Amino acid sequence: MVLMAVDHAAFFVARIHPAEYWGVAMPEYPGALAFLTRFVTHLCAPGFFFLMGVGMALFADSRGRLGWSEGRITRHLALRGVLLIGLQLLIENPAWFAGIFASQVRMETYGATAPGGSDVIPWLLIGVLSSLGASLIVWSLLRRLPGWAIAAVSLTAVLGTQLAVPGADQVATRYPALVRLMMLPGLSDLWMVTYPVVPWLGLAGAGILFGRLVGRDPRRAYGWALGTGGLALLLFAALRAAGGFGNLHPPAGEGWIAFLNVTKYPPSLVFVLLTLGIDLVLLAALRGREAALGRWGRPLVVFGRTPLFFYLAHIYLFLLAGLLVREGTGYAGLYAAWLTGLLVLYPLCGWYGGFKARRPADSLWRFF
Repeated sequence: MVLMAVDHAAFFVARIHPAEYWGVAMPEYPGALAFLTRFVTHLCAPGFFFLMGVGMALFADSRGRLGWSEGRITRHLALRGVLLIGLQLLIENPAWFAGIFASQVRMETYGATAPGGSDVIPWLLIGVLSSLGASLIVWSLLRRLPGWAIAAVSLTAVLGTQLAVPGADQVATRYPALVRLMMLPGLSDLWMVTYPVVPWLGLAGAGILFGRLVGRDPRRAYGWALGTGGLALLLFAALRAAGGFGNLHPPAGEGWIAFLNVTKYPPSLVFVLLTLGIDLVLLAALRGREAALGRWGRPLVVFGRTPLFFYLAHIYLFLLAGLLVREGTGYAGLYAAWLTGLLVLYPLCGWYGGFKARRPADSLWRFF
């Protein structure tokens, strides 16, 4: 959540927001600070989908012990997915469009030259909340499949994306809205899709498998996370050096920035291996550090227990801050806005986390 806020402060306040779409030129960065400001935020979306899958497995286990039927668990998870999609369309989207129209900088600064052309302004945005919601609905129906079947679906989604994305010569094609929604990010006459359903589905499926293992044997699960994360990073390095399958964009030049500058929309295989590999290593490194987190990492715990509240609140907080600097800021202003935003959100999230924790397991507030 904290790293994601850097990315959104860049969009709303600094008016700097590169995007790594298939078929169009990759962003060019003037230096390490500009690149790393974007790069560290790449860890967020894969982590969201993976940890949502983990949460689904742990939620089903905990509610089962409370006596919930499998049907009730499935309905709750599916309804939560519907809620996320509704929040995207009704609550979140107005903030993104307001941020664009209130800005005095060019649309290109937002990385808005996306596949499908830029001559149409869509009236719907299909972003990360919508894709998380769709994954939640799909996996609520499939979550009881055996592990091998979940692994097969997940691998098919990730690898199939690499095969389904067309070449750069098709980037201006105005694909039907359903194709955008399911597979290819970009513009249609109806909406702008940044997070299609299929490419991200596999990460949530991997999370379900990990969540099952955590429920059975936490020690083994976190050992698996460390080993698998390290293996993913090695495989990333090999595929990235080869520059072929799984890249969508080969390295655009020499140096470490070009090597790490990978395609996110949709997530290339090297993007998944790099980001999820780092996430898994971090997850393993935090195992057994609960006491330390309770001392020096208290804000991380507070934000992590109220992710949806944080998400919606920070979007509007940075939108309001951006209205004060419609021409944008430099990186100093970006990071100042980011830190100030976290200071404002900390007590609000602490209050909401306490409120939610006092609600019963079947409370409507648990959906948030």
